[in-house]
Amino acid sequence: MEFSCKDFKVGKCQGQKLVDGESMPLVLQPPKADKADMESLLLALKTNKDWFEQLIIKNSAVLLRGFDVKNAQDFNDIVEAFGWDDIRYVGPAPRTHVHKRVWTANEGPLSEFIYYHHEMVLIKESPKTLLLFCEVPPPEGGETPFVPSFRVTERMLEEFPEAVEEMEAKGLQYSFTALSKNDTSSMRGRGWEDTFGTSDREEAERRAEALGMDLEWLPNGGVKAVLGPRSLTRVFDGRKGRRMWFNTVVGMHGKEISSASMADGTEIPKNVVKRCGEIIEEESIQFKWEKGDVAIFDNMALLHGRRPSKPPRRVLVATCK
Repeated sequence: MEFSCKDFKVGKCQGQKLVDGESMPLVLQPPKADKADMESLLLALKTNKDWFEQLIIKNSAVLLRGFDVKNAQDFNDIVEAFGWDDIRYVGPAPRTHVHKRVWTANEGPLSEFIYYHHEMVLIKESPKTLLLFCEVPPPEGGETPFVPSFRVTERMLEEFPEAVEEMEAKGLQYSFTALSKNDTSSMRGRGWEDTFGTSDREEAERRAEALGMDLEWLPNGGVKAVLGPRSLTRVFDGRKGRRMWFNTVVGMHGKEISSASMADGTEIPKNVVKRCGEIIEEESIQFKWEKGDVAIFDNMALLHGRRPSKPPRRVLVATCK
């Protein structure tokens, strides 16, 4: 699909890369200085909705830059302009509801690196699209690096073909523990009451089952969630038949409050996990956040994370079906 839209101008950003001939992220700017206002942007998004959706799948990451996006209300208007259905976040990251469909991104300590992941990769239904808005750019660090997922699969198959196919055949099993209440001192500190939207254990179990997980209650009031089997890679429609590295093995394997193994209990070799982490980092792409930036990620095609940063940093998020 050739780029042809009078409502946007293609720009560049630091850190941008070409992946299979496509710019990541594709930077879209106002076509003229007097078209940077919210009214012009919303009209452009609504008018070119189908074209924009194809663009997101084609380039995987699109960065709207230079538009007058000021706050959560403006960001929510952008989210709703696309007409995509909302999907409630389920996961360990502590988050706060801000406005309508807008939430804070992970509120864990800015000093910590949030490891690469597909949003809600462990849940039966993951968001198709992830939108991020930079309200306050950090003075240093704090990038949201992303990784073309198919490249990880390609390279892992080149280096560990037998291990990859064994994990694919057996499937994966994960576990993680959560307290009852939120703990914002941890990037995985979301409590189970907030996660499941209830303080009733039986209701939490019902909701967990619907999401594809079993709960084991702990003496301290917390819970251990067990999920599996889950696939190692997935192929999604419209994405050139690419096998996406649609898992969180590196992020959860051998951690204090989480684990990852093959579904039959077989341990995943540590050297495989270590090298996979190195490959993911080698394939990562990142840009410096600027105030008012809106990044739109194809969650089926990209892993993403968060670099450590100095405060303040405020990035808001919306997840869509």
